[in-house]
Amino acid sequence: MATTAPRRGAAPPAVAPATGVAEPHLSVRNLWKVFGGRAQSIPGDESLHGLSGPEIRERTGCVTAVKDMSFDVARGEVFVVMGLSGCGKSTLVRCLSRLIEPTAGQVRLEGTDLMAASAPDLREVRRRKVSMVFQHFGLLPHRTVVGNVSYGLEVRGTKRPDRLRRAQEVIDLVGLQGYEQCFPDQLSGGMQQRVGLARALAGDPDVLLFDEPFSALDPLIRRGMQAEVIRLHKEMGTTMIFITHDLSEALKLGDRILIMRHGELVQVGTGDQLVGAPADDYVADFVSDVPKADVLTLRWIADSGLEAGSGAPTLPADLVIKDAIPTVLAAAGPVQVVDGGRVVGCVGRDEILSLMARRDAA
Repeated sequence: MATTAPRRGAAPPAVAPATGVAEPHLSVRNLWKVFGGRAQSIPGDESLHGLSGPEIRERTGCVTAVKDMSFDVARGEVFVVMGLSGCGKSTLVRCLSRLIEPTAGQVRLEGTDLMAASAPDLREVRRRKVSMVFQHFGLLPHRTVVGNVSYGLEVRGTKRPDRLRRAQEVIDLVGLQGYEQCFPDQLSGGMQQRVGLARALAGDPDVLLFDEPFSALDPLIRRGMQAEVIRLHKEMGTTMIFITHDLSEALKLGDRILIMRHGELVQVGTGDQLVGAPADDYVADFVSDVPKADVLTLRWIADSGLEAGSGAPTLPADLVIKDAIPTVLAAAGPVQVVDGGRVVGCVGRDEILSLMARRDAA
């Protein structure tokens, strides 16, 4: 297992808490999903709270797919949930819109408790506020691209001219111009996934839930779809919760990443926080193959005890180390690292070369 790159001269940035983001768009508190004959009794039994999922199963025969989960998602954030297969991440995302009914806990969307929502109110939430993109596209084979994309609006009761206009807007947005009258079996897998994405976007939802949507795609198509999600997010600013088991995908897409194990939250934070300060050996193993220079920023290796000479270059503390390498190696001496106009330390060739050596030895 690779060792964590130390930040000399200062404590590492604090790992972001599971709760407490400013103005949460979605807030989850003490969420449980338990399967089994005694499911309803598990969340209230405090003697079980300190046990792991496998230990609870051994003692009670119940499976805790989601165990006492709490976190906040900020408006406009891309929040990634990841973990190994079977950790409960897909169950979690379905609980957020009550496609799977949670056993206990609270899910608040814009302050409204979805757990207390009536069936008609919940249908309205799914139609207008929250849309989901699945791994298996679920397209209607007898409908064309435009028919699939406009289907949700049709169910909502939108008039035909309005729903066709909106369908065309999102078809253009995801790059499917010219394919409006094609049927799903005439499209490639990547194009079918674009139809699924367009269908989710058509209703202009506040929150988009993605359940491993690209895992069945070929690598090249997958990278293209990842880039498409990033582009759409920049253009629309929609809050996105993205489920994946692929760390590179999580690091590429996520503003913050939540790592699960046996239904529990292990750590949540930005990519550099997970790589630079893993909460335990499980997370450290998860991120051990990540090139630290590609993820960590200069603040992680800035040395407050190192001094730069007169006229030394300055670099921002949030610059990724990889992007700073040419400037640091070309400088005559240490480079100043600045955060908000304040020098927080310096970085020299030794710090860069030491980090690269640890990467090569990992």
